[in-house]
Amino acid sequence: MDISKKKITAQEAMRFVKSGMMIVTGLGAAEGRAFLSELHTIADQVSGVTITNCLPMSSPQFYDKMYKHSFYVDGWFYSPSLRKAHANGNISFIPNHLHLAGKKRLAHVHTDIYVGACSMPDKHGFVSLSLSNTYEKRVIEEADLVILEINPNMPYTYGDVELHLSEVDYVIEVDYPAPELPDVPSSEKDIIIGNSIASYINDGDCIQLGIGGMPNAVANALVNKKDLGVHTEMLTTGLMKLAKLGVINGKKKQTHKGKMVCTFALGNQELYDFVDQNPSVAFLDGAYVNDPAVIGLNDNQISINSTLEIDLTGQCCSESIGSVQFSGTGGQVDTAVGAQNSKNGKSFIALYSTAMVKNPETGEREEVSKIVAQLRPGAAVTLSRNDVDYVVTEYGVVNLKGTNIRERVHLLISIAHPKFREELLTQAKALGILI
Repeated sequence: MDISKKKITAQEAMRFVKSGMMIVTGLGAAEGRAFLSELHTIADQVSGVTITNCLPMSSPQFYDKMYKHSFYVDGWFYSPSLRKAHANGNISFIPNHLHLAGKKRLAHVHTDIYVGACSMPDKHGFVSLSLSNTYEKRVIEEADLVILEINPNMPYTYGDVELHLSEVDYVIEVDYPAPELPDVPSSEKDIIIGNSIASYINDGDCIQLGIGGMPNAVANALVNKKDLGVHTEMLTTGLMKLAKLGVINGKKKQTHKGKMVCTFALGNQELYDFVDQNPSVAFLDGAYVNDPAVIGLNDNQISINSTLEIDLTGQCCSESIGSVQFSGTGGQVDTAVGAQNSKNGKSFIALYSTAMVKNPETGEREEVSKIVAQLRPGAAVTLSRNDVDYVVTEYGVVNLKGTNIRERVHLLISIAHPKFREELLTQAKALGILI
């Protein structure tokens, strides 16, 4: 297909941006980075332009507070760049479960422009949206204008992620490397937690892993398992390594047998090389992949997520520090509930027992318990106490399924750091959690 008439530069694309427009860009590595990097150049020509993103990997200049009257950012999931820019006053979080993020957003606002990354076109004129189909294809179908950044460094992935160029209004030729998420080394605590969780995973189970040292430690602890399957929101470097070792083959799955099902991938270049033209990996619509009912269709589904803080009744705050947004709900509820819908499924919430936190009065860092009698004021409850299954720290694993409040208090205190256990028990009594 001749696409010469569709080619524009990122600077030329700025002519389509008008005041009050709603622009959506891809998740993570699927951002339209060249387009976003030019937005600040038209700040004096527009006002009230809103860009909706999710887990952005770049920090474009228009985030700067000097452009706050021209541009707003609405984020489905904060990354470090959004956390840093949040204080500017023009950045806001969109509460969401990831499988409904695109649907609910489209029901609320109309998308004027979609801009994102894609692979090079194949001989039939198709491109792949490459590293994410969380909401991207769904938004493209609704957007008035579609601009894709064609990049030889973006892998051509399969699933429901292909798009014919006849459905694209304009393309921008770029050559930046696919954004990488470096592996986080596993700490001693991560390894203990990872080994604990791995002991509950059996040959043939279907797994979901997230980001960070703990999930990496879990992956490392699974190298001797057999016939594992994958149905996950995020395809990680750790999962890729297990597939290369033959640990993951998907032969025991009930749905998409033999396929590693995901909605986006984020990791290193080895992961991107692995998913490139790999028919064993299926990038499917996030509204499908993360639907708890769909997740539950595979037997023995294992969900592994982390949290920032958990109270003694089981409420998990996984996305904010008090009232300050830190990350997002993402797919934590989707996958935790989905795993419990599964026959013999298990959901794990992992956290360190303590954290080092600055004392606002002394300015000194001090150790505090991450298992608390009450969450901090303003904390977002990401996973409700009704939906918590297994909880894991470096001090052990407890199962809260079906337990009452009294039982939960004692179980969670048993995996808290020993030096905080007596204090937690005293606080539980003082608050009337225990009578």
